[in-house]
Amino acid sequence: MKTLQQAWQRARRRRAAITVLLGLPWALAATALALRLSGFDIACVVATMALLLIAAVATTRARQLDRHWLQRRLDASGASEDSADLLFADAGTLNPLQQRQRTHVLAALERNLPELRPRWPRRAVALCWIGGIAVAVLALGWPHNAAPRTAALATPQSSAKAGPLRLQSTRLRIDAPAYTGQPTRTQNALDAKVAADSRLSWSLRFDRAPSKAWLQFHDDRRLPLREHDGEWQAQDVVRTPVLYRVVSEPALAEARLHRLDVVADRAPTVRVIDPAASLVLGSPGQRQWTLRFEASDDHGVLPQATLSITTTQGSGENITFVRRSVTLNGSGESTAPRFAHTLDLAALGAQPGNDVIAQLEVRDNHAPTAQVGRSSSVILRLPSTEAVLGAEMEGRIKKTLPAYFRSQRQIIIDAEALIRERRGVAADTFVKRSDAIGVDQRILRLRYGQFLGEESEGAPKPPPTSDLPTSDTPAADTHDDEHEHDHEAQAGAHDEHGHGHDHGGAAGGSGTPPVFGSATDVLSEYGHTHDHAEAATLLDPQTRATLKAALDQMWSAEGELRQGRPEQALPFAYKALAFIKQVQQAERIYLARVGPELPPIDESRRLSGDRAGLASRELPLTARTPPDPAVIEAWQRLGDESGTADLDMLATWQQRNSAFLPDALDLAAAIEQLRIEPGCTECRQRLRAQLWRALQRPLPQVMRRSAADAMGQRYLDALEAQP
Repeated sequence: MKTLQQAWQRARRRRAAITVLLGLPWALAATALALRLSGFDIACVVATMALLLIAAVATTRARQLDRHWLQRRLDASGASEDSADLLFADAGTLNPLQQRQRTHVLAALERNLPELRPRWPRRAVALCWIGGIAVAVLALGWPHNAAPRTAALATPQSSAKAGPLRLQSTRLRIDAPAYTGQPTRTQNALDAKVAADSRLSWSLRFDRAPSKAWLQFHDDRRLPLREHDGEWQAQDVVRTPVLYRVVSEPALAEARLHRLDVVADRAPTVRVIDPAASLVLGSPGQRQWTLRFEASDDHGVLPQATLSITTTQGSGENITFVRRSVTLNGSGESTAPRFAHTLDLAALGAQPGNDVIAQLEVRDNHAPTAQVGRSSSVILRLPSTEAVLGAEMEGRIKKTLPAYFRSQRQIIIDAEALIRERRGVAADTFVKRSDAIGVDQRILRLRYGQFLGEESEGAPKPPPTSDLPTSDTPAADTHDDEHEHDHEAQAGAHDEHGHGHDHGGAAGGSGTPPVFGSATDVLSEYGHTHDHAEAATLLDPQTRATLKAALDQMWSAEGELRQGRPEQALPFAYKALAFIKQVQQAERIYLARVGPELPPIDESRRLSGDRAGLASRELPLTARTPPDPAVIEAWQRLGDESGTADLDMLATWQQRNSAFLPDALDLAAAIEQLRIEPGCTECRQRLRAQLWRALQRPLPQVMRRSAADAMGQRYLDALEAQP
């Protein structure tokens, strides 16, 4: 039964193929006739309809070979013994004799299955193809009738009687540059958005042949159209956005503007995937550094890229640079390839204290000159020998650094301890101790204020020793252990009583101790400063604003403490502590160190008194170019319905200032549209709006003071009346 089904399907496919072969030549002939008589657009419609008709007829004729046809064909061949109907009957409804006969017929068909496919109508197929090709050749090769052109060239009177020309069909072929990888496309619309340097081919058909035709561009450039087999053709390479229209003699009935937008090829971009930060602090003994980049481009990137590696050696003004280049091969899609490389730091000669700077450079496949894209520089800073030797002090340093920030916390603790002891302390003593805490707050505020460039209010005087908290004070007992490392790091920041702040006194011991909270010491610790040749981290504006807010809260807390009101000072002290924590966690800006590039010093001019060539450092004021009065006048005339604007002058001005206009092509389109339709009110308003956008905005002026009211005028008169 399966073999019979396959033979049946082959017969139906043979019937459909015969129908298609018989119909295709006549579809070709009909398409050629439509192309000759009605143009390309109508020919496309006819071809589509003919193919759809052939497909429908072929499907219908194939379905005519149904089950009844198969039964008749098997019975006619004698292979089924006139029992073909048993093959398609339900086996459950057959009696034993019929089932036996059915089995016998199936076995016979398996041994000798008759040919079910219809024969090829070779003669009919040959005649159809010969006839169809002959009709198509005659339709396309028959000479054109020159009567319309003769009538158009005869006299102006005959052209006027014939009426204006009309476009029958339009076709625009766009061949993008090879580097874009875009296929050639053809469209009927004359407006298009194309890649830069694309080759455009126009094919136009008129209802009758004009004497001449051309493409008129908005910059007064003309592209002639030449006739070939009834089509007017032209080619051009477009590099900049343009407006154009089709112009002919006699004139077209509708001369509308068309726009060609050009999409420029963008330069490739490179993104750093690994490392995630622009500055990476290396670990002691690091031998390798892995880099990964991703490039992207609209049309593709070349598979080879160049990795520039710069190694800095030395410090201060004795920095030397060693530059190398490595060629990398990308992987992945051409529009978004990835590049990876692992640097061998030993092979590069990188030593402790050096910087390794890497930057990837890629090129796209733009022709004839490739465009270049570079990644941001990534820096690997190897720790110096001093930093490695001091690694064992890292835990102590980490405890020491927050001491600057714990000073504000200690002030809060001291104030809270004083509040708890209020009942057991005399009023005068309470005020003195509160004032001493306020002095601590003032010293801390001044030291933080140095980061913002605030001037010192003078050397602070320490409070009397008798007023300081003793070692048995709860605050001191609680934080003696916590500040154990602070004595070592601040060298005198705490007095012998264990108080959490110094009051301007010097610490004992040999040598000059670092000043607690000084701008240079603290900034070197928290700002990671180096000399001018090295990298530095700077406080960003947001961090500076946060530190300024902390100083304001310290000022308020200090005022309350100096007046003996620690309860009112605590809210301000807590806010100051919160702001200082934000400063501690602020991000930093890393700058790559570069060598000094100072101009050479002319020793011959030193101390000579020669002032030749010296001039004032003040920059001269550049006069602002006033707007063209002719353009302003044209804008005013366009607002008057009876006024006329000089469109040629506006077109020249637009071409001269196209680089500075917000949308030069829209302004050119408005000018050309008004030129085509001089009486169009909407076109006048559109051009006027485009001119308003193109005119320079007036500079803001100082607002005049409003006139005084009656009471204010009496006051001014009274002032003038006084002797």
